[in-house]
Amino acid sequence: MKNKNVIVFILILVGLGGLMWWGKPAQTSIPGSNAETESALTVSEKLYDFGTISMANGKVSKVFKVTNSTAQDITVESVVTSCMCTVAYLGSESGEKGPFGMPGHDGGGAKANEVIKAGESREIKVVYDPNAHGPAGIGPVDRFVYLTETSGGTLELEIKAVVTP
Repeated sequence: MKNKNVIVFILILVGLGGLMWWGKPAQTSIPGSNAETESALTVSEKLYDFGTISMANGKVSKVFKVTNSTAQDITVESVVTSCMCTVAYLGSESGEKGPFGMPGHDGGGAKANEVIKAGESREIKVVYDPNAHGPAGIGPVDRFVYLTETSGGTLELEIKAVVTP
């Protein structure tokens, strides 16, 4: 009788383990992000924390300075964001390109195709709208902007905030 209970217990554990494995969410990535390939572009700060911001005060923005410190030109093929509440603008010789957003949303499918010459720097303006998610959007937020080069390298920029009403 004891052996039968042990076998039933083991079968239940195997069954639960199988259900947990089968039911785990598939790993997805943000289109345009490629954590496996490091970017040739450099930036002095990859993360900016706005601290506590209020929905009542509206949008906030941060400008990141991106530099091509290599001896060759780099083409930024795409700029995408991790959420519809965030857009990015890429400085170019002819002015500002964008807005670039989350894939599937406004500006999320546009190609940047911007050449950053060797030794040159560009500004990436990241704009976060704390009202984009409505009243449910209060609390800590963590958003990303991905600049992907034609070579496959990706530079990840990050903004954080704590949203209050």
